Amino acid sequence: MTPQLIFYILIGILILKFIFDTTIDALNAKRYNDAIPSELEGVYNEKEYLKSQAYKKENYNFSLLISIFSIITTLLFFILDGFAFVDAIAKGFSSNSILITLIFFGIILFGSDLLSLPFSYYKTFVIEEKFGFNKTTKKTFVIDKLKGWFMLAVIGGGILALITWFYQITTSNFWIYAWALVTVFSIFMNLFYSKLIVPLFNKQTPLEAGILKNNIESFAQKIGFKLDNIFVIDGSKRSTKANAYFSGFGTQKRITLFDTLINDLETDEIVAVLAHEVGHYKKKHIIYNLFLSIILTGITFYILSLLVGNINLSNALGVATPSFHIGLIAFGILYSPISEITSLFMNALSRKFEYEADDYAKHNFGAAPLINALKKLSKNSLSNLTPSNLYVKIHYSHPTLLQRVLNLKK
Repeated sequence: MTPQLIFYILIGILILKFIFDTTIDALNAKRYNDAIPSELEGVYNEKEYLKSQAYKKENYNFSLLISIFSIITTLLFFILDGFAFVDAIAKGFSSNSILITLIFFGIILFGSDLLSLPFSYYKTFVIEEKFGFNKTTKKTFVIDKLKGWFMLAVIGGGILALITWFYQITTSNFWIYAWALVTVFSIFMNLFYSKLIVPLFNKQTPLEAGILKNNIESFAQKIGFKLDNIFVIDGSKRSTKANAYFSGFGTQKRITLFDTLINDLETDEIVAVLAHEVGHYKKKHIIYNLFLSIILTGITFYILSLLVGNINLSNALGVATPSFHIGLIAFGILYSPISEITSLFMNALSRKFEYEADDYAKHNFGAAPLINALKKLSKNSLSNLTPSNLYVKIHYSHPTLLQRVLNLKK
C-alpha cells in the first residue's frame, strides 16, 4: 500500500465519519417536535416543552457549526502537511525521541484546544446561560482550563513518555508494557479518582447528619451494604444540572451526590437514585466495565504495534523518517472505524447495566420514587424525550427516559 493511497484512505475516513455523524444528528433533530409519549405526560408543561425544544435546536445548530469547522480545519491541516510542519518544529527543539513526541503532541493538543476555546466559551456563557443552566464564573472557566492543561501535561505527558520509551527499547513488544502501564493506571484511577482528581476541581464534603443520611443508612442496613463514604459535591459551582455517581470498589467505594440533586429531589427520590448506584456495585458493573476496557486496550495496543513503525504511515503524512508519534496519529484515524464498532458494543452493554441497576432499585427500594426522580432530572436538564432509535443505539450509554419508565413499571 503506497503512502499516497494511505493518505487518501485517511482523508476518506475523516470525511465519511463527518457525513455519518451529521446524518445521524440530522435524523435525530427531526424528532425534536414529536409529541411527548403518553407515559411521560406531565414531565413538561407546554411552556417548558417549547423551552426544551428550543434548547435542543440551539445545541444541534451549534454542534453542526463546530463539526463543520472541525472537518475543514482538519482537512486543511492534512492537505497543507501540518503534521510534517509540527514534526519539524519538535525536532528543532531536541533530538531525543521522547521529547520530540511530547513536544509534537503538546503543540497539536494545545493548538486544537485553543481553536475550540471560543466554542467552549460560547457554549458555557451564551447557550447554557440563556437557558438558565450556567453557574460557572469566568474566573472558574479560566482556572478549570489551566488545571486541565496541567493535568494533561503531567499525567498524559508522563504516560506518553513511558509508552514512547517502551517503544524505543522493545519495538514490536512495546504493546505488552504499554498495556500493563495503562492497566495499572486504570485500576488506580478507578480506586482513587474521587480522592485525588475531583478535589482539584470541586469541593467534596461528607453528607451531613439528618433525615437524608438516616434514610440512606437505613436502606444500606436493609440490603446489608456497608456504605461509609457518602459525599456531596458542589456541582452548583458550574451548573444547575444534577447527577450522582458511584466510584471505586472494595474499601475505596464511595457514592457522590451533587448538591443540585439534593436540592431538586425529595428524600425518597434521592435514596432511589442511590439505590440505583448501589445496584451498579452489587451487579459488579464497575468490575465488568474495567475488565472490558482493559481487554480492548490490550487489543488496540497490539494492533498499534503491528502498524506504528510502518514507514508508509509516516510518508502518508508528509514525514520522510518513520517515528512513533507520526505513526500514532495515522493509526488513530485508521483504527477509528473499529473504535466506533466497539463503542456501539460498549454503549449497548452500558444500557443493559442501567436496566439492571434500575431493577435493583425497584426490587430493593421502589419503582415509583425512582421514576419520579428520573422525570424530574430530565425536566430540569431539558432532556430530549423523543430521540431517534438509531441515535440512541449509536450514542446513548443510558436507555431513554421512556424506556426506563416502561421497564420500571413492569
